[in-house]
Amino acid sequence: MKLTQLQIEVIAHKVLEHWKKQNLITFKVDEKKVFIKMIDVIKKDLQKEQDLEHEVHRMLDQLERTNPGEFERYKMYPILKKKIAKDKKVIL
Repeated sequence: MKLTQLQIEVIAHKVLEHWKKQNLITFKVDEKKVFIKMIDVIKKDLQKEQDLEHEVHRMLDQLERTNPGEFERYKMYPILKKKIAKDKKVIL
């Protein structure tokens, strides 16, 4: 999933505000540091998914080369993506 910097910041802000309203969080450091760390974690998670998608596309390209005419890419993509995500412990 592709998100802009602004969208990531909005998500982090809403989560942080929800946690504060529900008294689920107590800050031991400055709130801005927590916010920046949340943004960093979200970006890293999105990058993992993007890397996974690139790997799946490379695998599909290889399968198409080895099985020309017998291969339905659109059917294999979600199956392969779920399997690799599970193996690499990436949450989709």
